[in-house]
Amino acid sequence: MLGIILKKQKMDYKKPEAFAGSFTCPHCGTIAQQNWWSIAWNRTSYANKNDNELRISYCTHCGQNTLWIVNKMLFPDSGNVPFPNSEMPQTVKEIYLEAASVYSKSPRGAAALLRLGIQMLCKELGESGKNINGDIAELVKKGLPEIVQQSLDIVRVTGNDAVHPGQIDTDDSEVVIQLFNLINVIVEYMIALPKRVSGIYSSLPSDKIDAIKQRDKK
Repeated sequence: MLGIILKKQKMDYKKPEAFAGSFTCPHCGTIAQQNWWSIAWNRTSYANKNDNELRISYCTHCGQNTLWIVNKMLFPDSGNVPFPNSEMPQTVKEIYLEAASVYSKSPRGAAALLRLGIQMLCKELGESGKNINGDIAELVKKGLPEIVQQSLDIVRVTGNDAVHPGQIDTDDSEVVIQLFNLINVIVEYMIALPKRVSGIYSSLPSDKIDAIKQRDKK
């Protein structure tokens, strides 16, 4: 199941890159065609667009722009990480976007913020939100799948390591980008997927649902 979710997430997100024909727009979250123009600082080099430092893309889906200096996106400042899952609770999303805004400047700072996001997510899942380790343990007692527990603990431990340096290199942007991916996976597994399944299940004929309930009482 996790493999399916990870594959779907990968298909739903295409990393933004300078002069890419399409990528996941950080404004609308859609993989859309991008139109580009660029200019050199001295306004003299137009022959080869790759030589021009200032670059702007236009999303054909939402009409918004992204601003780049060479190969680094500067606007929006949250555009260098995967778009948050559409079912992410608002309290968690705010922290996620704050982490996204500092990611390119401080991966370590982003990791620490994502740990806070996990704390808020545990609260949204019905726990106290005061002690992440304890909250995860309680969720496990309630039947939390092992793969989700592992994902939560990866973000917890890595985020904690960002504050108390150890063996995990939270200055490595590739390490931290996986934390963003994992939070989206956790939200997909614990909130989005159950919501979709529940919606489909409730649409079954009432007599079929009653028969299922009777079966499960045996």
